[in-house]
Amino acid sequence: MPNNILTDAFLKNIKNIIEDAKRKIVSNVNLTMVYAYWNIGKQIIDEENTSPNNSGYGDFIVKNLSKELSNSYGKGFSRSNLFAMRKFYICYPKVQTLSGQLSWSHYLKLLQITDDSARLFYEKECINSNWSVRELGRQIDSSLYQRLLLSKGEVNKEVVLKLAKEGISYQSPEDAVKDPMVLEFLGFAEEKPRLESDLEKALIEHIEDFLLELGRGFMFVGSQQRISIAGKNYYVDMVFYNKILKCYVLIDLKMKGLEAENFGQMNLYVNYYKKEINDEGDNDPIGIILCAEKDKIVAEYSMDGLKNNIFASKYSYIIPDKDVLENELKKVLNANEK
Repeated sequence: MPNNILTDAFLKNIKNIIEDAKRKIVSNVNLTMVYAYWNIGKQIIDEENTSPNNSGYGDFIVKNLSKELSNSYGKGFSRSNLFAMRKFYICYPKVQTLSGQLSWSHYLKLLQITDDSARLFYEKECINSNWSVRELGRQIDSSLYQRLLLSKGEVNKEVVLKLAKEGISYQSPEDAVKDPMVLEFLGFAEEKPRLESDLEKALIEHIEDFLLELGRGFMFVGSQQRISIAGKNYYVDMVFYNKILKCYVLIDLKMKGLEAENFGQMNLYVNYYKKEINDEGDNDPIGIILCAEKDKIVAEYSMDGLKNNIFASKYSYIIPDKDVLENELKKVLNANEK
């Protein structure tokens, strides 16, 4: 006699089939529209080229095409959208370079970036990390590209080109560190004093945003992780595991400026995890001291001679000024190319 109750496994399999079909439909629709908008951009440029001596012909085409398409198809074909399609073709002249993983909304965000290397980086990392449009926008607004380059110390054109082509490679512990780290999602006022416990609690409450800021491959293990040595207890503020680097990442939060003794404390934590917590196949842990202010000289002398992977990074509650970061990056590039 057949069972009159549908099993959970049966229902799950059916729902998985439907959800997978929905995802494929959305993906195919997105890709079809991306190709359509690319082709429209190509047609506009080709039409412009039929009258190369008429500088205002491009505006004439877009203005009148917008009226015709809006009358026929409604919304979606405003002059600004058509100019975006035109720019889309200019930035991506080869249709083979378009990704089926990115929607038109993704590409609209990418088209706002004027620097080709930066645009290529965000495109690559968006695909690698499967960013939503909102997440892509946040990473662009927080100047992730510039922050990563400045975190690498010695920057040259080869480093810029590699980051643009590959995205974040995660081949060494340094690749897991951003300086500064931006925590604008907490909604804290920059000038208001807080306790380390307040910062830790807020980061846990916004753990998805913090994981996005940390980067690809990070998984949250826990907070206030106890270490017992010689009858004394120590507590690591936050512990993560990076599945790409295959290592634990220990974060110590500091509300004030960086102090030399912070490195000794983190060195203890890293040594403990290396000897007592690591499983077979785990790489050496990474320690990050996340502080409100960082003196580069203090950091340099404190880290010199340390065998462990320990870094110091400054955090900010506000989105950094992109122009300031770009100017700083230009100075570093010019200095290293002399």
